[in-house]
Amino acid sequence: MLLNKENLTRIPPHPSLRRPDPRVLDLPEKVLQFGTGVFIRGLIDYFIDKANNSGLFDGRVVMVKSTAAGNVNDFRQQDGLYTLLMKSVDGDIDIDDKVICAAVSRTLDAATEWTNVLVYASNPAFSVIISNTTEVGIVLAPDDQVDDIPPSSFPGKLLAFLWQRYKAFGGSKDSGMVIVPTELIPGNGDLLKNIVQQLAHRNKLPLPFIEWLNLANDFCNSLVDRIVPGKLPAAEQAAIEKELGYQDKLLVMAESFGLWAIETSSPRSRQILSFSAADPGIHLVDDITKFRELKLRLLNGSHNLSCALGYLAGFTTVKEAMANKDFDAWMQNLILNDIAAAILSDLISKEDARAFGLSVLNRYRNPYIDFQWLDICVQDTSKIRIRAIPIILQHYERYGYVPHHISMGMAAYILFMRSTHDNTGGFTGHLGGRKYAIIDDFAADLHDKWQQASLPGVVDSILGDQRLWGADLTSLKGFADDVEFYADNFDHHGFFRTITLQPLSLTTQKNSKP
Repeated sequence: MLLNKENLTRIPPHPSLRRPDPRVLDLPEKVLQFGTGVFIRGLIDYFIDKANNSGLFDGRVVMVKSTAAGNVNDFRQQDGLYTLLMKSVDGDIDIDDKVICAAVSRTLDAATEWTNVLVYASNPAFSVIISNTTEVGIVLAPDDQVDDIPPSSFPGKLLAFLWQRYKAFGGSKDSGMVIVPTELIPGNGDLLKNIVQQLAHRNKLPLPFIEWLNLANDFCNSLVDRIVPGKLPAAEQAAIEKELGYQDKLLVMAESFGLWAIETSSPRSRQILSFSAADPGIHLVDDITKFRELKLRLLNGSHNLSCALGYLAGFTTVKEAMANKDFDAWMQNLILNDIAAAILSDLISKEDARAFGLSVLNRYRNPYIDFQWLDICVQDTSKIRIRAIPIILQHYERYGYVPHHISMGMAAYILFMRSTHDNTGGFTGHLGGRKYAIIDDFAADLHDKWQQASLPGVVDSILGDQRLWGADLTSLKGFADDVEFYADNFDHHGFFRTITLQPLSLTTQKNSKP
């Protein structure tokens, strides 16, 4: 039995499955959504569905497939319905929530049904546009024309829709849309608005329209965070379908944690985005800087300060590492002490940093998510520069030293990048008795640095390379010495023995604790 509207009432009772309120299936369409992937369905559409079932939004989603990947047949066969499994652990409590999401009313293919998409521009009930077209989706395609069927890029499609809406409502201020991109790009709303403006000028659209575009529409920066692995392995899919009593080709698996911070100071937009009251993970705020900094440093920063170390310690996945009490304790110190102390500011209090840090640790311990350390290590150099170097510099500026858990993370990174050059032009690392491919734009440079005679020379060369980090990290007193100390001991004694050792600078650090 396939999950769809007709079969909803035939699905047998299940204690942990939440079904949609029947009235939700008849709610008017209010949201145009560019993107059909597992992430946007696993977070954004879930939030909208939750709001609809709570009577807080009363609006469904028209989903637009805007890329060549995938097809719309499964969405149509299932009437937009899909099951979301949310699995996590909170202490000793297993969280296993199952929800049949009914936020999506229909799905259109932009490539073959673009004129049908434009029809919704004339519908006064529509007030929200949401996108998740991946990071490469918000780009300028300078040759896009509003009359193309369809324009090639997402910004081009958005401009065409807004141009159609402007004409349909005579440029009335009330016809403007609230536009919330969820692509993982800093300032995504500002970037999208800038590109749409450029395209409007390139298309020589009239000045009154451009004024309406700028003044009547609210392009909101936003930040999203949820791990959504998506489809289950075939055996697990078959088992859950047998348990629930129906087939679901669109089933999505995700963690329980969810964050969506939306930046807007418009009272009108806040009223339109009424679904925000449905879940504590949704935040309508004047400035999302606080949420971006918490995520970028405590989550992403800790990822890239620990991934090489997790692999060096002999673990394949994050959950394996966190199941080890010594590694878990190390990660707690890195996140709750070292990183948290570095990011305190007028925006971020100790309480903010600790609460978010604890949620990150809980997510790392989730036994249902298989995060591979080697996947996190991909392009580690660039990620460390963006995510972790500001932590190092902020901590040093505030307290006069770099804490030793961060030094350990950088030492493991340097060892991870020790490589041999293979016949295919790639670089192979050798760490902890294991071989692995190094996928990093700076692999060749780091390989060359490792040809130096001594470990101190390698450490100084890497930490002192301003092209890598945007700063000379050897100028931070004691940092290079600590990194060398840990790299040498990791190399000769491994992770578990080394974490019990203390470099000479640790005495100074203890006397300077925040």
